[in-house]
Amino acid sequence: MRPFRRGTALLGSKSTYCYRTHVAANGASIFQRQLSSCTGIRYPAGQPLSRIPARADIPSPRTVRYASSASGIKKTQLYDFHVANGAKMVPFAGFSMPLQYKDLSHLESHHWTREKASLFDVSHMVQHRLSGPGALDLLMKVTPSSLDKLPINQSTLSCLLEEGTGGIVDDTVITKQGPDSFYFVTNAGRREEDLAFLQNEIERYRSAHGADSVKWDILEDRALVALQGPLAASVLQSFIYTEGEPTTETDLSTLYFGQSRSLYLRLLDGSRTPHRLLISRTGYTGEDGFEISIPTENAPSLPVRVAELLLSKPDEVRLAGLAARDSLRLEAGMCLYGHDISTSQTPPVASLGWVVGKDRRDPSTATFNGADIILPQLASPSKTLSQRRVGFTVEKGPPAREGAIIVGLSDDQKTQIGVVTSGLPSPSLGGANIAMGYIKQGMHKKGTEVGVLVRNKVRKATVVGMPWVESKFYRPKA
Repeated sequence: MRPFRRGTALLGSKSTYCYRTHVAANGASIFQRQLSSCTGIRYPAGQPLSRIPARADIPSPRTVRYASSASGIKKTQLYDFHVANGAKMVPFAGFSMPLQYKDLSHLESHHWTREKASLFDVSHMVQHRLSGPGALDLLMKVTPSSLDKLPINQSTLSCLLEEGTGGIVDDTVITKQGPDSFYFVTNAGRREEDLAFLQNEIERYRSAHGADSVKWDILEDRALVALQGPLAASVLQSFIYTEGEPTTETDLSTLYFGQSRSLYLRLLDGSRTPHRLLISRTGYTGEDGFEISIPTENAPSLPVRVAELLLSKPDEVRLAGLAARDSLRLEAGMCLYGHDISTSQTPPVASLGWVVGKDRRDPSTATFNGADIILPQLASPSKTLSQRRVGFTVEKGPPAREGAIIVGLSDDQKTQIGVVTSGLPSPSLGGANIAMGYIKQGMHKKGTEVGVLVRNKVRKATVVGMPWVESKFYRPKA
């Protein structure tokens, strides 16, 4: 889940950044980033390299990637569609992706999403299916979530955790499709690291439980789009194919946040999509919306046809790019991997302790990676954490961007007590400067005033709760 912030300084994905120094998973030292040719966030010092299998050990996908330029930049199934619709294409997470479109500026696109609905191409994300009698056990080891309690066709945000440290390898949304079948999505910028991590865990599990205990598919033949905004549900509902389908399934008013269904759409020519599409009520903007996984087997044009369908109501739906996606997610207080979270943070350090299932917090029974580090952090944060992820509002003036140093407001020595990891002027709040970052334990309480170094000047910032814009997820009425 890696959108843009602003300008060409951010045209590199996570894969263009690495850390100047390694950071302990309890956040013991605050990091800064520098441009590098590294391929991803480095694993913490001391991790045996032998644990990471070679790329050749990763199973081949069912189909090849759709396109790749001579420079190695890949293209999603919707690349030509973006170009035809006036997108400004930029390299991002190894793909050529739309930053914004000619019909709307970044700010206009942001507001359009908050007021109407926008369509985002997120096909660069990695879609997986894990199945077999050992699928649940394996996921319960690599994540801290109570997936055994998750209902069928229900999703949850979780984290892949590094063994030994409990550091966040990646954030992921996991959907339980059956007792032994799971669909999940990981970040494009973490593709190589995630595949190596999963391959290592799967091979170890198979060695102990048999080759057929777990089946892992990388769903390369699928596109992924996100329809987000208050009009998303009514627009999508009008295109659901209902003939011969149970009303209980086709009625989106009974599909709540975090739930998914496999449904057909009625295309512009009146025909039914050749495949069911996995429609999940979720997103990365804080608005109500859906992510739609589109199979392309024997139907390579289906992603474009679905996009044209959803955009056939131009007064309600417009295309949106990475720029709007990033400002929307920051206002919603959502993390961006490689900026706000990494293997250097555990879930409690990153203020994501809630992803640890309540029934998985007993040290005598917890078996997930890093449990011996994470559980004490949850139980006694003031004694075990040296820093916390928090939100800030920054006084009027230039915004505090990623990497801005946080200091004591009255400290003439400007001793670093934190760092900004994401920041921008909030479009929804009239340009008010907001930021996310890590701050020293004890300084993390709401209302605490600190200083942020912006253009060599100390600007006042206040610790605030997140999100800045209330989420509008569609949930059952109480």
